[in-house]
Amino acid sequence: MDRQKIEFSARASLVARGVRFQPMGIWAEVSAQVKIKQKIHKHTPVEKLLDCLLNILAGGQGVMETHILVRPDEAVPRAFGRDCCADQSTISRTLNACRAQNVTQLRDAISRILQKPARSYQPGYTGAELLLDIDMTGMPAGGQGEGCTKGDFAQRKHCRARQRGRVLATDDDEIIVDRLDDGKRQLNCSLPDLGQQAPRVLALEAAKRRATMVRIDGGAGDEVNLNWVLGQGYHWLIKLTSWRRAHQLSASVGEWFADPKIADRSVGGVQQGLTFTRPTRQLLVRTPKSDGQWSYCLLLTTLSDAMHFRLASRALGADRAATSAGHLARL
Repeated sequence: MDRQKIEFSARASLVARGVRFQPMGIWAEVSAQVKIKQKIHKHTPVEKLLDCLLNILAGGQGVMETHILVRPDEAVPRAFGRDCCADQSTISRTLNACRAQNVTQLRDAISRILQKPARSYQPGYTGAELLLDIDMTGMPAGGQGEGCTKGDFAQRKHCRARQRGRVLATDDDEIIVDRLDDGKRQLNCSLPDLGQQAPRVLALEAAKRRATMVRIDGGAGDEVNLNWVLGQGYHWLIKLTSWRRAHQLSASVGEWFADPKIADRSVGGVQQGLTFTRPTRQLLVRTPKSDGQWSYCLLLTTLSDAMHFRLASRALGADRAATSAGHLARL
């Protein structure tokens, strides 16, 4: 009786993922979109891109680790539809052959792949508010890394890093847009690019934009960006960059309301606020400083009371939402 050869894989979970990966047609979409100009000997350029992806999924930190993590474990490439894994040197040459148009092609393919299972992708208007968050995060790395430059990052000033910009569908825990820039590029410069990519991925037409709320950190809250975002048709919640202008507006607040969540913090509606290309509601938040003075920040929003109440109900629960609704109505 012939004994069948039994093979073992140190990455059984990755093999199981590959078995699911093929029927979903994920890499078929990449193959249809990405066209890299390179001679074909044994492996096509897109096949070598898949080998590179397998190395990343296996925990590889560099292309050279393909020889350690993927090539010896034959079950991994077979699970993803490959007979074998390409040599790391040929994978590197394929990566070097990629041009800017190939990056654009890959991004388009990823957008199409995301749309199939994404809960946040709704081609038709459903009437439910979509909540998006746009922000950037510093990614510290070595000085020899591509695009690693010195900059001021949270708790790590003057280190070398890249900046990762993301658009998140908050309620659905989905990454809609993911971009990697050099360390000196801040949110105020990346906001237009990130803001324009999200509607392409999610097919946000005019009706859907009117039911979409976008939250942005104060790093992009200058006047140019504010007028730009207000013209996109979304509802926005954004923090003004200039604390001096926020301090000047404190004189126009008629009544301050205590924040029940954070002690000593209070909020008030601005009666004579700043003028933008679209009507906004402007709320001033103040917190005490160690020297006895107040620190102010200005929040701008285009949300109606009804949208505020519905979003509060989703985030806080019915009881706390009712309390927040009462404070908002008084503002």
